[in-house]
Amino acid sequence: MTPQEIAEVRPRLLDFAAEMLGGLPRKDQRAAGELYVRGLLTGGQRKLMDTGFPKDGTASPCVARQYSGTLGKVANCQIGVSVHLVNERASCAADWRLFCPESWDDAALADPVAAARARQRRGRAGIPDQVRHTAKWRLALEMIDEMTGPGGWGVAGQVSAADGTRPVVTADAGYGDNTAFRLELDTRGWQYVVAVKATTSAYPGDARPVTPAQRGGPGRPPGPAYPGPPANLRQLAIAHADQIQPVTWRQGTRATTGNPAAAMTSHFVAIRVRPANRDIPRAADGSLPDCWLLAEWPPDADEPTGYWLSSLPSDTPIADLVRLAKIRWRVEHDYRELKTGLGLGHFEGRSFTGWHRHVTLAALAQAFCTMIRADPKARAPG
Repeated sequence: MTPQEIAEVRPRLLDFAAEMLGGLPRKDQRAAGELYVRGLLTGGQRKLMDTGFPKDGTASPCVARQYSGTLGKVANCQIGVSVHLVNERASCAADWRLFCPESWDDAALADPVAAARARQRRGRAGIPDQVRHTAKWRLALEMIDEMTGPGGWGVAGQVSAADGTRPVVTADAGYGDNTAFRLELDTRGWQYVVAVKATTSAYPGDARPVTPAQRGGPGRPPGPAYPGPPANLRQLAIAHADQIQPVTWRQGTRATTGNPAAAMTSHFVAIRVRPANRDIPRAADGSLPDCWLLAEWPPDADEPTGYWLSSLPSDTPIADLVRLAKIRWRVEHDYRELKTGLGLGHFEGRSFTGWHRHVTLAALAQAFCTMIRADPKARAPG
C-alpha cells in the first residue's frame, strides 16, 4: 500500500490493531504491534524491524537442511506449519508453528556431542524446553485442537455451517497421504477432503471380506479377509472412467472467448473406496471403512492428475467434493500475498519468539487487507 492508501485506512487499522492486540499487557507493546503491521502493509523490499542475519547459516531458529515444498527441493531453510480459516469469500492464516528438526532437539539425539551442540543452539535461539521435534502433521493437529477444542479459541462454533455441522478439514498430500493424520481426524470427529498420492492402496467400495473354509488341525482358524491384494487409487479411478463428469466449482478471473464467464471447470470421477493401509482398524467382520475417492481427469489427460480422499457422507454430491478439494487455492493465495506483499519470509533474526511474532503480525496484516477487500465501500488494497 502507498502512504496515501495507509493514511486513508489508518483509523480502521488502529481499531483493528486495538482489537487484535488488546490482550498484550503493555501499551507500548500494542503500539509497537500496530506500527509493525503498518510497516508490513507499506511498500519496500524488506519489512522487518529486527537486525538481519544471513538465512543460510546455522543459528536461525530451527534452520536445517530439509525438504521445502515451496522450493521443491532439500535446502537449508526453516519450515513453518500453518492452519488457515477458509470459506468461499475469504481466508486467513490463523495459527503457526515453527517445525523443530531432529537436529535441534537434544533429547532426540543419541550422539552426546550433537546433543550438546543442539542444546547450545536452542539456548541461543531461546527455544522453549517444551518445543521438541514433532511431525508436521502432529503440529497441524495440535493447532486444530488449540483452535477448536475445549477451552480453546471457539473457532468451530464461530464458523460452523448453518446446519450445525463442523467445518471440513482440507490438506495437501503431505498431510493427507499420512494414514495416522486421517485416523486422528476421524477420532476427533472431523470430516475431511485431503489430497493423496495415486499410489495409495485401497479396495473398491463394494469389496467384502470372506472367511476361508476351516481346516482341521491345531491353531487358530483363519479370520475374514479380503480375497486378494488391494489396488491403488490410480487403478480404481481408471476402472471407473465411464463415470467421469464435468464439474464447475467456482468463477475464475480469466474470461476467454470460449469461456466468457471464466468458469473453473474440469472433469472428475467420484467413487467409494476402502483405503487399505495396515494401520487402519478393521471391523469385527474384517471390513475396512469406506470413504470417497475423488479423482480429477481433464479431457486432454491420459489418466487422472489429482486424487483426494474424503470422509464426507456417502450421499455428498460430487460438486461439493470438488468445491472443497479445490478450495485450497485460497491458502495458496494467502501464502502468495503473505510472501510477495507482506514480508512473511523476510524474518532473518535468531530468536524463536521473534519468528513467531513476525509471522503473527504478518498474518494480522493479511487479515486486515482481507477485511478491507470485503468492505464494498472501501477501496481495496493491491
